[in-house]
Order: sequence, then structure tokens, then C-alpha cells
Amino acid sequence: MFELADILDVPGSIWMVDLPRDGSNLHPPVASPAAFDAWPGVLVEAAKELPQPVFVGHSTGGMYLLSVPELESHLVGMALVSSAPDAGWRRPFFEMTKQKPLPGVEAAAKVYEAEKTAEALRELTIESAPWNFLPSSLEVGREVLRRLPYCVAAVDWSDQHFDDTYIAQWWPRSQPTLIVSGAEDQVVTQTLWERDEYQTPNVVRRTIADAAHFPWLENPQAVRSAFRELADRIEVPVARVR
Repeated sequence: MFELADILDVPGSIWMVDLPRDGSNLHPPVASPAAFDAWPGVLVEAAKELPQPVFVGHSTGGMYLLSVPELESHLVGMALVSSAPDAGWRRPFFEMTKQKPLPGVEAAAKVYEAEKTAEALRELTIESAPWNFLPSSLEVGREVLRRLPYCVAAVDWSDQHFDDTYIAQWWPRSQPTLIVSGAEDQVVTQTLWERDEYQTPNVVRRTIADAAHFPWLENPQAVRSAFRELADRIEVPVARVR
């Protein structure tokens, strides 16, 4: 997210990285059907191109990072924002949506299922804003969701090959790692990080007060401080990658 990059105060450069056929990278220099064959392992290619990279992944983006064990030898740090170590976050999410139904989501989902277009996916996502943002930031959140790039093929690939079966394939043994999330996140439960294997000395975990699934929009100062703390633990000049 550009909004996250804008609020950070860390050394190095910030690059925004989209997987092939996703986000702004819709026309990669490979045959289109083959692009998903590289998901998400192509992240290693990006890591190799930059000196001392720190990868930052939000939500599913962070899950992709943890599904590629080859990254460990290339990264000097990592930040996982509103993410999870396995697909166990999905059941609490679906239970939440049943307890807090949104008529707009139901209507938009019917439109999307009838004809899967990027615009229909955009409208469906915008309608889900009350699950993603606090009431005080709802309008700003909707505008952020409206500006995002949408790719139906990428969503379908993740749904069919990743989301429901995801389990982290590695965990940083020494690289400074930040786990950060909003205290009011209703989308990805953060209780999964409480297991012993994630309480390693190289990990900083910060819960951001008065913030939900996109915590940098609602409490940018606290998110900035968390990333500053991560940067201070890294002993070399770094280029920040997301």
C-alpha cells in the first residue's frame, strides 16, 4: 500500500512489488497462463535483485512470504502486517461475517458470481469496508479500497491453490521480524501468533490501538514507531521492499 509506505520513517528505499498478473503487474514478460506457475516463489527473484532486502507483507501478502522458505537466505528482515501463520484465521473470519452480515456484500457477491469482472470485484470489496475499518475511518477506507488494482484471475488462483490450505513453511531464525496488527482487526485473527514457535528473540510483536485490518490508516504514528523499532534491530543499511 502506498499509504503505508508514505508514513514510514526508515532508512533505505521502498519498492512496491506485485506478483505476476496481479496488481499493476498484469502483463509480465512470460506467457500469461504460465505466470501463476511461479506464485509465490517468484518472490525469491525479487529478493535476489536487491541488497539487504526487508520484505513487508499485508494480510495474504504476508502469508505468501511465509510459504517460500527460500526467502530466509536472502532477507535481512521481515514485517507481517495483519497476517497469519496458517489458514486457521479463515473460520473465525467467516463466523464474524455471519454474526455481522452486510447486505451490500450479499448483493455485490451475487453480481460478482454472475459475471466475474474486476469492477464487480472492486464493488464487492468496497462493500466489505465495515469489516476492515473502524467506523471513524470508514470513508477513507472505502476510498483506499476503490483505488486498489483488482485481478479476478489472481483471486481465483489464490482461492483454488492457496487460501484454504496455507501453512507457513518457514520462520526466521535470526532475522529481525515484526508482527504488527490492529487491536480491532476482525478479518485475520492474531491469536495464532501466540504459539510458542513464534515467540523467538528476533521477533517484535506490536498490537496497534484504535486500528483494524489496515492499521496504518487509523493509527499511523504507532505503526511508524513499530517499523522504526524493526529498523533499529537491523544492523545494515537496507532497502525496504513490499
